[in-house]
Order: sequence, then structure tokens, then C-alpha cells
Amino acid sequence: MEVFAVLWREFIFFKRRFWKITTSAIMTPLLYLIAFGWGLGKDIVIEGATYMHFVMPGIIALSTMNTSFNAVAIRINISKLHEKSFEYYLTSPVNTSLLAFGHILAGAFRGMYAAFLIFLISFIFGIKIHIDFYFVLICFLNSFLFAAFGYGAALSIESHYDMNRFTTYVMTPMSFLCGTFFSLKNLPPVVKETIGILPLSHTSQSLRDIVLKGQFDHKSILALLIYAIGFYFFGVAMSYREMN
Repeated sequence: MEVFAVLWREFIFFKRRFWKITTSAIMTPLLYLIAFGWGLGKDIVIEGATYMHFVMPGIIALSTMNTSFNAVAIRINISKLHEKSFEYYLTSPVNTSLLAFGHILAGAFRGMYAAFLIFLISFIFGIKIHIDFYFVLICFLNSFLFAAFGYGAALSIESHYDMNRFTTYVMTPMSFLCGTFFSLKNLPPVVKETIGILPLSHTSQSLRDIVLKGQFDHKSILALLIYAIGFYFFGVAMSYREMN
């Protein structure tokens, strides 16, 4: 019941702000495509594919990460610090784990919506990418784990300035280092292995392998699932801490 109630509330919120949410989800990926796609040209070849085909999976991975994280973190942050309403949810007779799952699932759906919009944009740019069940599953796991991370992060901070630390020291470095815009093959081995552990690296590389090669390493799904479960329990733990 808690999950359905949260999803219904978020659906009403999404419906009322449909155009604002849609345009904001499109703007950044569109700028990336114009700058890195048209700007660098279609003639550049990376890993046997044009740069436009190479960068598109990275942009999808990046957008699902940012959209799902912000969809949850900003909402919880405002409810907690400004509206002072989130504490009423935590102290009400509801299952805290299901309440957290509902918010995280809603954020994951927002991430999937962003991925769908980018997929449509790719056709406008003349980029046809291969999508299968595993492509969708990886996008969902990536959206879910970063929604869970955003939920836990928002509950763990005491001010907006604290929230900026997550963006500055976690989200932004992953955005540019996890193989979203360039190949990790030429990096020093230690750096490559370190970056390769991060969840966005698994997502970017897996989506790219599906698009360019029609295959991927199934261990990435296991890694993303572990991250998703870990961040979910992190969010639940922060919920109980907030209650106390």
C-alpha cells in the first residue's frame, strides 16, 4: 500500500509538470549530442564505430543516473528541509522499508522516462541503436541504484550545502570519468581498474557493448544489482536514523 501511494502521488506530480519535466530531461542530453556529436563530427571512429554511436549509450547511462538521483534527492531534500513534511511520513504508521522503496521506484521510473526520451532524440540525429531486454534491464538497475543513492543522500544531510558535496565529489566525477564520453582503454591500468568498479562504468560499458557488439559481460548486471541493494539498504538505514 505504501509503494502504491507514493507512486500515485509521484504520478500526479509528473502529470501536472509533464512539460517542465520533459524539457528538462531532454535539454542536457541534447546539448551533449550537439556538442560532442555534431561538434566532433560523425567521421571520428572509436572502437570500430562512429563517435555518435559510441557516445549515445554513455549519454543514456549518464542521463538515467542524473535524472533518477535528482528526482528523488531534490524532492526529499525539499520535503525534509523546507516543507518539514517528510518527518510526518516517517513517524506515521507505515512500513519504512516500503516507503523508501516507493520513493526509489518512482525515481527509477523517472530515469527510464529520460532514457526513452533520449532514444527518441537519437532517431532525430539519425542514430539507430540496438535495444533488447538486457539494455532495458541495465537502464532500470542504473536508475534504481542512483534513485536509492539520492534517497539516502537526501536523508543523510542537514543543509543544501551538504547536498552539494554529493554532487561535487560523487556525481560530477562519475559523469566524466566513467567512460561516458571516451574509451577507458587508454587509461593507466590502476586508474582503469579503479574507475571500472564504479556503477556508471558498468552501465556505460554494458550499454555500449550491447549497441556496438550485441553482447556484454553478465557480471555487470550482478555488480549493478549489488549496488542497487546496497544503496537501498543505505536509504532505509537513513530513514530509521531520521526517525530517531
